[in-house]
Amino acid sequence: MRPGEISLELLRRYNVQGPRYTSYPTAPVWKENYGPADYEAILAESAAAPTPAPLSLYFHLPFCEKLCFFCGCTVVITGSKHGLEHPYFEVLAREIDWVAERAGRGRPVVQLHWGGGTPTYFPPELLEGLGRRIFDRFHLAPDAELGVEVDPRVTTRAHLEVLARLGFNRLSMGVQDFDPRVQESINRIQPYAATRSLVEEARGLGFASINMDLIFGLPYQTPETFSSTIDRVLEIGPDRLAVYSYANVPWMKKHQNVLLPYLPDEPTKFGIFRTALERFSDAGFEYIGMDHFARPDDELSRARRDRTLHRNFQGYTTKAGTDLIGFGMSAIGSVGAHYVQNRRELAPYSQAVSADGAATFRGARLSADDALRRTVIENLLCHGVVVKREIEARFGIVFDETFASALEQLKPCAADGLVELSRDEVRATSLGRVFLRNLAMPFDAYLDATADKPVFSRTL
Repeated sequence: MRPGEISLELLRRYNVQGPRYTSYPTAPVWKENYGPADYEAILAESAAAPTPAPLSLYFHLPFCEKLCFFCGCTVVITGSKHGLEHPYFEVLAREIDWVAERAGRGRPVVQLHWGGGTPTYFPPELLEGLGRRIFDRFHLAPDAELGVEVDPRVTTRAHLEVLARLGFNRLSMGVQDFDPRVQESINRIQPYAATRSLVEEARGLGFASINMDLIFGLPYQTPETFSSTIDRVLEIGPDRLAVYSYANVPWMKKHQNVLLPYLPDEPTKFGIFRTALERFSDAGFEYIGMDHFARPDDELSRARRDRTLHRNFQGYTTKAGTDLIGFGMSAIGSVGAHYVQNRRELAPYSQAVSADGAATFRGARLSADDALRRTVIENLLCHGVVVKREIEARFGIVFDETFASALEQLKPCAADGLVELSRDEVRATSLGRVFLRNLAMPFDAYLDATADKPVFSRTL
């Protein structure tokens, strides 16, 4: 697929509101009828399984000194005055102990991720304490993937040395754009030299994989200016890239309203997208799907080719078949047939953990139909293909009968060259991999329930 194949008319037709499908059912239809006692029973059921699933642990470290105006994350802005991180660590320690007692200490942890916010807002010694607490309470597999999000503006060599000593092997950092005017408009001044220096230090300390996040559709961006940012990113040489479309959701994040008058128009934004797709493809990156690129020899690329790629709340991953346990305010878990989420605000989260050991307040239990549709959607988003006989054998259905409506809805997509509908498969074309969210939406049984609400960002 070449970017020139993507016409502006096609982009406009498919640029609609839609889920990112980091879960199914998606979060807007979850119910606020879960509590710590329910979570305790879910963990006990998971640990008592004949063959308990390995664990993936996510820790949400929410603090930032400054608010980036594009941000859609759950964060706590503190300014330059620190002090909240130490009591937060104590609450996390309580939550770690509570979960470890119930999830089963002997289960291997194959993935650990620290996100935020800004994990490196925490001083190095506190990060080391958090790591030691986790390693003491859980069993890390020898080949575990340990990833952390770092902000080059506040990350020091001491941070990197602690992370390397703890065994972290993957770094992810936000760049968004290196253009000074764009950086000023989004309230994130991040010099190229500091970013490059941090990556070089990380490479020297043995970090095996570096990911960079870019965003297109920000104020003052053009295809030409973004191409200059790409030049600089390629000079640094990351292993993976996430190139996100700016999700403008001011009904959820009011601070994004300040960007509205300065956002690029639709043709300009799509031009930026096509520029990124062409430049990174020409530079040898494989387009994994959605907004992700990876080197051909990267685990993500190999997993996509051999159909072992998986998707969770951190995006694409090679660690399938895990129970994901979330720690910290707003953190989400996926355990067995359940999704669970912690309270989103700092004070209620801290109070709940201090009182009950957990701060669960909402979630969802997957029905048999949910599990079926989640598998189909994940196969499309991760592998670009649904093999009907595999789904039929696993779930005991007749695919074309169960999904007659979805297949009918996909016919216009097939006419546009996005998907091939055969007797045996539903297969995204190379062009269709740009529109995977759109191809998944016909299989979503809940979309009608959210159709009249501004819930999701646009798909492109």
